[in-house]
Amino acid sequence: MNARHPSAPGGGFAREKADVLAFIDRNAQAFACLSDSIFHFGELGMQEHRSAALMCDLLEQHGFSVDRCPSGFSTGFIARYGSGRPVVAIHTEYDANPGNSQQSGIAEHREIVAGAPGHCEGHNVNAAVMITAALALRHGMELHRLPGEIRIVGAPGEEQLISRPYYVRDGYFDDVDIAFHPHVLDEFRSDYGLIQTAAISADFVFSGRAAHAAIAPWDGRDALDAQVLMDVGMAQFREHMPPGLSMHRVVTHGGEQPNVIPARASVWWYFRGPHADDVRKLFEQGQRVAEGAALMTGCTATTDIRAAVWPVRLNRTIAETIQRNIDALGMPEWTEGEQAFARDLQRAAGKPEIGLRKAATPFSGPAKQIAASNDCGDISWKVPMGRVWFPANVPHLPFHHWSAGAPLCTSIAHKGGLAGARVLAASVVDCLLDPELAKRARETFSEELGDARYEPLIPLGKAPPASLNAEIMDHYRSAMEQFYPASRPAFVR
Repeated sequence: MNARHPSAPGGGFAREKADVLAFIDRNAQAFACLSDSIFHFGELGMQEHRSAALMCDLLEQHGFSVDRCPSGFSTGFIARYGSGRPVVAIHTEYDANPGNSQQSGIAEHREIVAGAPGHCEGHNVNAAVMITAALALRHGMELHRLPGEIRIVGAPGEEQLISRPYYVRDGYFDDVDIAFHPHVLDEFRSDYGLIQTAAISADFVFSGRAAHAAIAPWDGRDALDAQVLMDVGMAQFREHMPPGLSMHRVVTHGGEQPNVIPARASVWWYFRGPHADDVRKLFEQGQRVAEGAALMTGCTATTDIRAAVWPVRLNRTIAETIQRNIDALGMPEWTEGEQAFARDLQRAAGKPEIGLRKAATPFSGPAKQIAASNDCGDISWKVPMGRVWFPANVPHLPFHHWSAGAPLCTSIAHKGGLAGARVLAASVVDCLLDPELAKRARETFSEELGDARYEPLIPLGKAPPASLNAEIMDHYRSAMEQFYPASRPAFVR
């Protein structure tokens, strides 16, 4: 890889960018240690206490001011360095998933702790990319007296679509000029356009009356019956859903034992669609069906929104800036051993055995919107946002499957993540060096939004679900602690 600034006069090296990239290169071991530590912490959303503390400690050690509890998120943080314009935010997630414990470096399903949470996507690498780029940028800004502020945003609970809409609602992005989101993938690329869907995540709780199910069931009001009837109603409504909408659910409570009429039942629904208005209307239909189910069974129904996010929109100007740096800095060079391990994983997962990609993905677009969601969508309607997709996982492996966890503490994740940190940091340097870049991004952002007007889907008085996943982590944490790395990452200037 070279450190050539794409816009440097005469095609030469830009000293500011070269120094930032050199910081990243000499801290490759610290990057790997940070990424591997968060992998082994394996903390579920809203319970990422060790992961957040480690990142906050590093940021404070390197001169950032850190707010460790923004919007009431005890595992979130907002860190700042510098002053003036532009204000450039970098945000990402670092939560794991239930039941995803997987040993890294092994091409078979082998848990670290049986049944425990774990990383089988790569959010641990996301975090290392963000923090390493942040420390490198802080070094470069001090060394070259660069104007502007970098704002580092730790976002808990992405897998449940939670934190970033709260941050936007509460004003943490009101003065931001440009935002970047690094995220793991098996490709090296950037995108623009609508890329992910809007979503509302909500609990529907039915309340009835308990009774003996054999002796006097007529005295009861069966809350589980209401939940089942809601399920039937929603299934029948699918015929009338416009293309692009989807919904899915899990029953979270259905009673205690068969001979007691359930006085309480609950179901957790996700509603997804291309636009915010789509999911709002779909959620409202769910409310009407729930009320009808409650009416038919003599029960009552209440609704609690867990999370609500706008679709992810990526700005073309920022995407082009990211892609120029991808093209300039280049794809990692993979060894034959890394390629062989990738093919072994693909074989084990029943996927095409193509190995690792050897070249960055050419720039194209606009992107095709996928059915998945991400809670960073609200940010992307507030400020121009770009995403750095970096190649730290293996092609065709499905996220949240054991195979996608196997590469995450190997040289594949380390090299791909370092490449992502380099491109992320280089793209932010471009923003700091070119005062017109933020202006151009804002102009294209306005064109892309058109007449759309952002209003949070999350209720204004809603508080974060602080206890989410606490019981699961409390159950597994002591067993998982035996595998925590003994060393801590040490970044050098």
